[in-house]
Amino acid sequence: MLYLRMGISMLVSLYTSRVVLNTLGVNDFGIYNVIGGVVALFGFITSSMSSATSRFLTYDLGLNDLNNLKKTFSAAITVHLLIAIIILILTETLGLWFLENKLVIDPIRMYAARIVYQFSILNSIIYILLSPYIASVLSHERMNIYALFEIIIVFLKLFTVILLTYAPFDKLITYASLLLILSFIHFGMYVIYCRRDFVECRFKISTDKSKIKPMLSFSGWDLYGNMSVVARTQGVNMLLNMFFGTLLNAASGISTQIQGALSSFASNILTAVKPQVVKSYAIGNYTYTAYLLNNTAKFSSLLLLVIFIPVIIEMPFILKIWLINVPEYTVEFSRLTLLFAFIANISSVIMSGIHATGKIKRSSVWNGTIYLSVIPIAYIAFKWNSSPVFPFILNAIFVVIGASLNMWYLSKYMKEFSLFAFLRKSIMPVLIIGATSFALCIFAKPYIKNDWLRLLFIFIINTYTICQLSYCILLNSSERLMIKNYVNKWKIKKN
Repeated sequence: MLYLRMGISMLVSLYTSRVVLNTLGVNDFGIYNVIGGVVALFGFITSSMSSATSRFLTYDLGLNDLNNLKKTFSAAITVHLLIAIIILILTETLGLWFLENKLVIDPIRMYAARIVYQFSILNSIIYILLSPYIASVLSHERMNIYALFEIIIVFLKLFTVILLTYAPFDKLITYASLLLILSFIHFGMYVIYCRRDFVECRFKISTDKSKIKPMLSFSGWDLYGNMSVVARTQGVNMLLNMFFGTLLNAASGISTQIQGALSSFASNILTAVKPQVVKSYAIGNYTYTAYLLNNTAKFSSLLLLVIFIPVIIEMPFILKIWLINVPEYTVEFSRLTLLFAFIANISSVIMSGIHATGKIKRSSVWNGTIYLSVIPIAYIAFKWNSSPVFPFILNAIFVVIGASLNMWYLSKYMKEFSLFAFLRKSIMPVLIIGATSFALCIFAKPYIKNDWLRLLFIFIINTYTICQLSYCILLNSSERLMIKNYVNKWKIKKN
C-alpha cells in the first residue's frame, strides 16, 4: 500500500511541479519556496514533537498498556497546541521581520508575498495539530489507511493545480489559498478516522507531568538536531536568495522536490519498519531490533540505487523533458541533493534505532552542531564569491560524518548492534554494488545516441547489475534460499 501511494504520489508530484513552475513563472515559484522556508524554519519544533509522539505511542502499544496510551495521546495534543501558539508568535514577529527586511523580493510582488506568508503560517499550524493523529495511525501500523488518505490528498493536489491554471486572480495567492483549503481537508480525514477507530484518540487537556515531562525531554534533545537540519536546508535556501536572488531558489526548490519524490522509495520501508523497531526494543528483543535495522539499511539503500543512479546520470535530459525551462544550476543542485539523500537514508535508519532507546542527547547535540555549521561556512564562502554549488557539496560531506557518529552511538547504546558487522555486511557491499553499476552505466552511455533509448538502457543495465550483485555478495544463504523457493513456487504455479 505504501508503494502504491509512493508511485502515484511521485507521478503526480512530478507533473504538478512542472505545471506550477510554468504557471507561476520562475520568480513567483522562487518566492513561494523561500517564503515556505521562513515558516519551515520554525517547523523544527513540530518535527521534534512528532518524533517524540510517535516513539511514546508506539512504545506503549508494544507494552500493550491502554491506560498509558490514552494519557500519552492527550499529553501529545496538549503539547502540540502549545507549540502551535509558540510558532504563531515567532512567525508573526521574527519571521515577519525577516520577510520584510532581509529577503530579496521584487517590490511589485511584496503584497502577494505577505498574503502567501500568512497562508503558510496557517498551513503550518494545521499540520502541527494533525501530527499526533498521523503518529497514531502509523503506530498502530495501519499503513493501508495512511496510504489511502495520502493518495486522496495527492489527487486533490492535482485538482488544485488544474484549478490554478484557470484561475483569473493572482496565481501565487490562489495557489497558496488552495493548499490551505487542502490542509483543512487533510486534517479532517485523520481526526474523524482516529476518533472512530482508536480509543486513545479522545482529547482532553493534560497536566500529567509523568507523561509531558519525558516527552518534552525527548523532544527537547531532538529539537536541536531537527532545528539544525531545517536551518541547514532552509538557511542555504535563504543564503542563495540573499546572494543570488529568487532564480536559484527555484533551482533549489526543484532539487528538493526531486529528492522528496525519489527518496520515498526508501522511506516507505522505514515508515513500515520503525514501529516494529520501537516495539521490539520495548519488550527487550534487542537482537531482532538490530536485525531490523541492518536489513532496513541494506534493502532501502539498494532501492535508492536502482532509481538514483540512472536519474543522476541522465539528469539534464530528465529535467529537460519534465520542466522544459530548466533554471540555472538545477542539474548540479539535484545531483548533489540525491547524493546527500542516499547517505541521509542510512543515517535515518540508524536514528530510528537511537529513538527506540530514548537516548538521543549525544547524537542530537553532535549531529546538530555539524549540520548547523553549514550555514556560517556557506556564508563566508559566498562572501568570497564561491559557487552556489558549494553548500550542497558541504551537505553531502557533513551527512557522512553525521551518519558515522550515529552508527557509533547506537553501538554504544545497544550492544546487540555491532558497528563493524553493520559496515561489513550492509554498508560496504551496498557501496561496492552501487559503484560497480554506476561505472558500467557511465561506460555504456556514449554508445547510445538517442536520449530516450539511452535512458531506458541505463535503467535496465543498472537494475540488472544491482539485482545480480546483490544476490551474489549481499544476501546471506537463508535469503538466497528464500528467493529460490519463491521462484520455484512461481514456476510451478505458472506451469
